[in-house]
Amino acid sequence: MVQNSLGLIEVIGLVAAIEAADAAVKAANIELIGYELAKGGGQVLVKLGGDVGAIKAGVQAGSAAARKVSRVVATHVIPRPNPQLACILDSEETVGAKTMGLPAESRIETKVEVEAEVEVEAETETETETEVETEAEAEIEEKVEAENEAVTETAAEEPEEDETLKAEGCNLCNDPACPRKKGDPKITCIHYGKNR
Repeated sequence: MVQNSLGLIEVIGLVAAIEAADAAVKAANIELIGYELAKGGGQVLVKLGGDVGAIKAGVQAGSAAARKVSRVVATHVIPRPNPQLACILDSEETVGAKTMGLPAESRIETKVEVEAEVEVEAETETETETEVETEAEAEIEEKVEAENEAVTETAAEEPEEDETLKAEGCNLCNDPACPRKKGDPKITCIHYGKNR
């Protein structure tokens, strides 16, 4: 491991963890390794690396800032951690920098390479999204046209109802025996008093 010491701040809530990490990095010349979410209770572990004195100052500043937002569960500084701890610090659960064991020069190169790859992927995705959107729009237009044609054909096939049939019969009870016609007073309907 490159760092001389390891600083750990465990807090309740991601907001407090971000506050702790921000204050720690601003307070001393240290590196934010990342954070890890606990499997319950809302606990978040912030991992910091750097010189022993800087880590002590950063952990102290970070925990003080996190206390203003939420509860600090634990803080700890490990001077000169064993290199075998790298597998714990660079685990899949750790969100953040994954290049902890690399020298600073190769971290910069890796970051530039990753950014270039991301830009190329973004351009490719944009072109692919445009093609997919164009194809999707064409399919939607075809479906709409097909539905419009089907509606037109159906309307042409259905005979129009005779307006005299619509006018006959009561529109309240729809009983053919009812003498009331559409537009007549409701009281003339044979079912008028029964519906209440």
